[in-house]
Order: sequence, then C-alpha cells, then structure tokens
Amino acid sequence: MGSAVDSSPTVQRPLRLQAPLVEAVNCYCRVDAGLKTVAGARKFVPGTKLCIQPDIKPHAHKSKNTRRERNRTQAPLLPGLPDDLAIACLIRVPRVEHQKLRLVCKRWHRLLNGNFFYSLRKSLGTAEEWVYVLKRDRDGKITWHAFDPIHQLWQPLPPLPAEYSEAIGFGCAVLSGCHLYLFGGKDPIRGSMRRVIFYSARTNKWHRAPDMLRKRHLFGSCVINNCLYVAGGECEGIQRTLRSAEVYDPNKNRWTFIAEMNIAMVPLISMVYEGRWFLKGLSSHRQVISEAYSLADNNWLSVTNGMVSGWRNPSIMLNGRLFAVDCRDGCRLRVYDGVTDSWSRYVDSRLHLGSSRALEAAALVPINGKLCVIRNNMSISLINVSDPERSAENSYHLWETVVGKGQVKTFVTNLWSSIAGRSGLKSHIVHCQVLQA
Repeated sequence: MGSAVDSSPTVQRPLRLQAPLVEAVNCYCRVDAGLKTVAGARKFVPGTKLCIQPDIKPHAHKSKNTRRERNRTQAPLLPGLPDDLAIACLIRVPRVEHQKLRLVCKRWHRLLNGNFFYSLRKSLGTAEEWVYVLKRDRDGKITWHAFDPIHQLWQPLPPLPAEYSEAIGFGCAVLSGCHLYLFGGKDPIRGSMRRVIFYSARTNKWHRAPDMLRKRHLFGSCVINNCLYVAGGECEGIQRTLRSAEVYDPNKNRWTFIAEMNIAMVPLISMVYEGRWFLKGLSSHRQVISEAYSLADNNWLSVTNGMVSGWRNPSIMLNGRLFAVDCRDGCRLRVYDGVTDSWSRYVDSRLHLGSSRALEAAALVPINGKLCVIRNNMSISLINVSDPERSAENSYHLWETVVGKGQVKTFVTNLWSSIAGRSGLKSHIVHCQVLQA
C-alpha cells in the first residue's frame, strides 16, 4: 500500500495527534465512503485495520476525480474535532437517543448503521441490553415492545412483518447478540411456514433470511455456538408430529439437516445444559417424553433423570446453573443441583399477588448479570443470583420489582375480575429475548 503522507521534502504537513481509541495504521480513507467493516476494508487493501479517518489521503498527488476529492474533504462528524474523537463521544450517547442521531446527517446515519460503531460500544462496555417482548392480544394479533431497563421505559418499534402478525407456534431466538430471528410457525390462512426473518437492533429494521428446510410449528429451538437449532413440532399432512431437526449457520447463511429424533415430539421446554440440548414435550400419542441432543456425536438419547422430571417453564441457564421460576401467587425461584440430581428452592419473593394468569411469569431472561422475570401483565422483576451459597430463607430482599407497563392498572383490573368471577386472560407473552446494541 502506498504511503498515506507525501514524503517530498518540499511539502510539510502539520502534525496531528490522534486519540488512542482508533488505530490509524494502514488506514485507507476510501473505506469511509460506506463505513464498511474491517473485513470489507481488506477487500481494498490487505492488512487494513480500523478505518474511520477520511482526512488521511492514500496518495500524495491530487486526484483528477473531483467527486472523489469531495468525498475526501467532507465535513467532520463534529465541527472542531477530528473524527476519531467525535466517534469517541458518539459511542457514549445512550441507546435511547440513537434514532435521533441517525437523523442529524448522512454521515451520522451511515456510522450508526455500521458494525464498527456498535463493536466499539461493546468493547468499551457502553453497549446496553434491552428486553424485547412479543405479546398476543385477545384478538390473536401479535404486538411487540422493547423495554429499556436503565430508563425503565417501553420504547417504540417498527411494525411486525405481516406474515407473523397472527402466526402461532413460531420460534424466536437471538444470534450475534443483536439479531432477533422469527422462524417457522403457522399462518391462519397458509398453514405451516418455512419463513425466516430477523430484526437488527443496530439498524432497527427487519430483514429476510433463508427459509428452513421443513415447514413446522410448535417446535423446539436453541442457540449453540451462534448457530440456530430447531427440532420436532407439527406440520399439516399424515405425519403431523415431526422427528426431523435442522441447524442454521449465519456465517454460511444456510440450513442443513442433523440427526432425527428417536420419537416424534411437540416440545414444550427447550434448554442447553452442560453441552447438550434437552427437549421435553408430548409425543404423537400425547405422552410426556424427553430427549437430549449431543453435538459431538450428532445423536439423540432419551433422558429420565431428576432434572427433566422436575423441569418446569420458564427456565434459564445463567452462570453455569439452571434456574426455573413459578409465579403463581408470588414468585419462587428454584435451582437444579447436578450432584444430587434434584431441584431446590433458591429465592422466594414472599409476596402474595393472587392467582391471576396476568401475574404469572411468562419468561426468564438475563439482564446485566441478574435474572429478569417478565409477567404477562408486562411487569418486570430482577433477582440477584450472583451468590450461589446464599440461603433461600433470608434471600427475599434480593427480589427487586421494576414497575413495567400497566403493572398497577393490570393488578387492579385482575383483582376486580377475580372478585366478579371473570378470570379470562386479555393477552399473554409469547416470546421474550434480550438484544444488545
């Protein structure tokens, strides 16, 4: 690569100090036109590193292309500051303001739509985790919401794609920390689907992904090594309950089949524990069965241990431990002990909220090292599980309730409904995930 600074003794350029956040070695300003990733930069110049400095010119002579020259002399991101310092300031802006930053100018819009900006936020510890909730209303419509735990606010989101506005039995998973995938499911008109779409928390837009190899709904899914696995479920036809399983690799951008399950199943609970994928559900004869998939052997085995027998939803793996929660008339968190092969009580909220389905726990997700319990009424509680030796008898103070959307109103409404003898659930949460950006 040619030198970025003229070496002629007659030409002297002022010495400019760069911030340590951005490395300018092998920088090629042509990459800034599209703010591509480092991998994209290597297509232009081998060995190129992080490149965000458009004022460093790759050639000493003046270009005859006036359009290219204008691109190299474009206005700075922030007047009076070099671009590296400007980006050092912008990556510290709270995530809730990012949509406004995109509207400032085209350069800001390109910067916030690129991977480089958010990779810097993640490496510096300024990336924020939001809770994304997909909810089904009483009329069957799917709506979704994002919760900002820092400001404790529900944020607006772009409309859900039409094919999933009324779908049932579809899967939901997160890849790469910032991509929310919706896949499979059953449309009321078209039946079972192979469709796969994903939402990017960085661009705030929906995108298409390759379809699954098999139509299915009410199946099990998990993420292992940033690959998406699905198995079982149902589909229209003679063999309604499925045994087939497949995996999606985002790096290869394709689906491939893996070993079939021993027994066709409609999974109800799915979890990765100690390197194996466990599924618990109903067979075609409506019997409760459990199987585990080993990635190393590409093989399914039936399991009947204490973990599976006492396993309930919702559940989650955090810090190497398996948790499950029961929020009927309060919340009780249980933890699985692999040594004794049994479940034990870990935290009890000691709160009596009633037995309304609106107050039941719908999902467990990790937020900033804590367990986050989301109920059907969109209220949220946080549990500190950092100390594995803490006794359940004196740990109720670890339970922190976050006032969510309509929590008090929903509680009063359900209280009067219980008194009047009406216990119907207006809406319930279908999926809940955490995205980082």
